[in-house]
Amino acid sequence: MYNLAVFFAFLVVGLVRFFINRSKLQQLAKHFAGPKPAFLVGNLLQFPKDIGGIFRRMVHYHEEFGPDIVTWGIGNTLKFNISSTGNVEKVLMAKNVQKSLSYSFIEPWLGKGLLTSSGRKWFQRRKTITPTFHFKILEGFVEVFNRNADTLIEKLKVHDGGAEFDIYSYVSLYALDSICETAMGVQVRAQDDPENEYVRDVNRMTELILLRIFSFLGMFPTLYWYLHPNAWEQRRLVQRLHKFTDAVIWKRREQLMNGCQEDERENSTESKKKQTFLDLLLCMTIDDQPLSNEDIREEVDTFMFGGHDTTSSAISFTIMQLALHQHIQDKLYTEIMSILKECNSKTAHLSYNDIQEFKYLDLIVKESLRLLPPISYVGRKLTEDTEFNGATIPAGQDIFIPIYMVHRNPKVYPDPERFIPERFADDGEQNRRGPYDYIPFSIGSRNCIGQKYGMLQLKMTVVRLIANYKVLPSEGTRDVKLRTDLVLRPECGIPIKIVARN
Repeated sequence: MYNLAVFFAFLVVGLVRFFINRSKLQQLAKHFAGPKPAFLVGNLLQFPKDIGGIFRRMVHYHEEFGPDIVTWGIGNTLKFNISSTGNVEKVLMAKNVQKSLSYSFIEPWLGKGLLTSSGRKWFQRRKTITPTFHFKILEGFVEVFNRNADTLIEKLKVHDGGAEFDIYSYVSLYALDSICETAMGVQVRAQDDPENEYVRDVNRMTELILLRIFSFLGMFPTLYWYLHPNAWEQRRLVQRLHKFTDAVIWKRREQLMNGCQEDERENSTESKKKQTFLDLLLCMTIDDQPLSNEDIREEVDTFMFGGHDTTSSAISFTIMQLALHQHIQDKLYTEIMSILKECNSKTAHLSYNDIQEFKYLDLIVKESLRLLPPISYVGRKLTEDTEFNGATIPAGQDIFIPIYMVHRNPKVYPDPERFIPERFADDGEQNRRGPYDYIPFSIGSRNCIGQKYGMLQLKMTVVRLIANYKVLPSEGTRDVKLRTDLVLRPECGIPIKIVARN
């Protein structure tokens, strides 16, 4: 009898605390628009079960309720989605900024690398890795991009003048070849393997991470990890992905031990030895201690993810926009011919300096990244109480920035759904646009460390493709549906047609 009384006493106290806390959150939520929640499960049941449906529902909520909205999760949890300029600045430029809780869902795969770590570890890694992206090092990567682009152009010949095909799948393999060689100094020849297991596993892994965010068990790590079928699948994927990375690391170790710091290809024309991202990690020390194998793997996995998936989407979406807007593609081709007039434009290998000359291409890329930013959401955890819309949100609360919606603010971008590269050359529009209205690589101390690498590869690839092929839309190009897990990507590929240029 005594034990029963104690149990009910604890139950009553727990319920009282639950409802007091819920009442406080309800008062806080009144300052933000959003869909009406159900008791206990919040808005969870209002979201579809498929990845694309979840993305479209969030876009719909912002269109219906405005730039700053709140949704309810399981129990007493609020999810703030902020896209108004002033509030975005408060979140991304806060001192001691930390990634949101959802980033911890990536840790079984990426560990506590640059993307997921915080505090002293993040600061040391960021400081040490940043020199890897110096323009002198990037210059050495251009020839790798060129060589892999040669392979991509050759693979696409089977579609010359033919039926529609998915350009995204080709670009994804090209990007994997490029990131493996530039980051780790090894060639995996993914473009010769259309069913590449690594690409397939990464895509599925990012799906599972998003599905966990919208899962009832997702907020209970131990229960989720052992009871949910998605967690069982995730463990198998992690093993395979880590096996791939470990193999690449050991292969590079052997090359360095044998004094082979150049390309694997014996007939390589490059005589200058290059230091890759992996080489830097293998030689790196922090507090006079070398990085462990696990430390190296988590940074390599992070770099592989960041340099492959996001670049694949950025290149593919830019090609899609050029297919849909023929007059813009024609103008770009004119610029290509003007700059490469003394070369055979179809076979010319571009240099780092060549890329800097393409001014109209720069406008196209910026507009493509505005409409379809590869990282469409970022999350941050408040480290101090912060005022938003007249309400004080306490420290510890997660805030999400939907970059996809930030870039669609009609006050900043008139006719925001139209693809207009010239808006980035228009003085009037540039005066309207502040530093927090265009953030395809995020902003602040935790912005994308590899943005120069990504932009260089994106621009070079687009020039090489458009120099060789006229890209045409197919019946389904305009109806491409989007989905976002960790990266914005097409739900079922990007269908286009191509015709070889004379």
